[in-house]
Amino acid sequence: MKILNAEQILAADAYTTSSESISSVDLMERAAIACVNWVTEHFTKEMNFVVVCGMGNNGGDGLAICRLLYHKGYNAEAYIVPYFSKASQDFSVNRQRLEGIIAINCTDLKEPEDIKLDSKKPTVIIDAILGTGISKPVTGKLADIIQAINKLHCPIIAIDVPSGLMLEDNSKADRKSIINANATLTFESPKLAFMFAENAQHVGDFYILRIGLNRAFIEELQSNNHFVTKGMIRPLVKTRAKYSHKGTYGHALLIAGSYGKMGAAILAAKACLRSGVGLLTVHVPKCGYTIMQTSVPEAMVEVDEEIEEFSGTKETGAYNVIGVGPGIGTAKTQQGLKLLIQSKAPMVLDADALNILADNKTWLAFIPSGCIMTPHPGEFAKLAGKTSSGYDAYTLQKEFAVKHNVYVVLKGAHTSIATPNGEVYFNSTGNPGMATGGTGDTLTGIITGLSAQGYSPLHACLLGVYIHGLAGDMVAEEIGENSLIAEDITNHLGKAFLELSK
Repeated sequence: MKILNAEQILAADAYTTSSESISSVDLMERAAIACVNWVTEHFTKEMNFVVVCGMGNNGGDGLAICRLLYHKGYNAEAYIVPYFSKASQDFSVNRQRLEGIIAINCTDLKEPEDIKLDSKKPTVIIDAILGTGISKPVTGKLADIIQAINKLHCPIIAIDVPSGLMLEDNSKADRKSIINANATLTFESPKLAFMFAENAQHVGDFYILRIGLNRAFIEELQSNNHFVTKGMIRPLVKTRAKYSHKGTYGHALLIAGSYGKMGAAILAAKACLRSGVGLLTVHVPKCGYTIMQTSVPEAMVEVDEEIEEFSGTKETGAYNVIGVGPGIGTAKTQQGLKLLIQSKAPMVLDADALNILADNKTWLAFIPSGCIMTPHPGEFAKLAGKTSSGYDAYTLQKEFAVKHNVYVVLKGAHTSIATPNGEVYFNSTGNPGMATGGTGDTLTGIITGLSAQGYSPLHACLLGVYIHGLAGDMVAEEIGENSLIAEDITNHLGKAFLELSK
């Protein structure tokens, strides 16, 4: 799914109205119907709804929502914020429609304190003040009203985008003057700003509602930003042929583990095997030989010359891909890693491999083209530089991937995958329960296993990240987020693959 900017959204609206002979106000009605359907699925008629509207098309959406809620039997009233130079035409049409219903209270909101709540019934605020068109921070009376709404301590539903939030870069925004929504009902595609951690307090959970914009036109739009969905991932999964054998599905080498960190090697190895790889060899220091042979009997074991850490491997040509980094340490491993990356073998680099590269940045020139790097935010900051916001990190991630011709999987709530051609894919699966030790090791194992099976680097990243998060979601659904551990994710990979086959 493409992530569209403000101009593209307007263009899609305009094309839909012209090509399908539908008026813009009727398209607005579609949007309002989609929002009301969501509201009625999530809230009972015991709630009172206060819809706060600007005077643009976002406000027109709000007025239509208020009217439709009333017709559904909900208590709803509207406040109109009059601090705009003029009203949009579709807003004016919907204001006339709403004011034609005597039972609905529709008043101008001239001062922040003028919002009156029913003390006898719980209230939900629907934010329809500002839409996708703003390009600078909100100030003046509008800022005061937004701040007042946030202080009401009511559940807030934002329509399309929380008022005051710009669609991309909010690094200069006044955070106090952005709506803090519990849920955002956005149309057709998520907004780039929704992908960044600093905006979570404003967006809450977001829901993508289809309102009938012309899909063929959207497909023709050029966007380097994508939101990864099940529909995108399902066709990537390869089927296994009847007469295939273990050699058909590749041979991966996983270099992992050190004294005290053999758990990382075990987690990565088990996940690699569960991803469907045909053969797996795990290179471990001598201290890990018995541990690995006992814990992962399906894997072959190659033993390092060093007792406690990785020092190097002599043969790489026999493997389809090499995954390196989980738990290898950084003290004695540097020279071994330097020689390894010069082998030019396809590679997945994680954890301590990235920390070593961060300490030896000139070695980045040796990294094989098209290799995959899977840093968490701290590792990425050491590797590429510190950033002040999620948007800055996204920009730097793109630049780094293009400059070094690599795939950068930046782990987080919406794990992002930056490609050498400047595209970025944001994942849609996963949950906070996965914020626990070892989950990154399982991801490295999965991506390594998929790469060995012949998936392209991009497809290995997309499928690996998505199915890793999907397995985590399945665990959370069964036992909750608090008790989730990394091994649970590996144990649910089979169910996750089955889900993708539906």
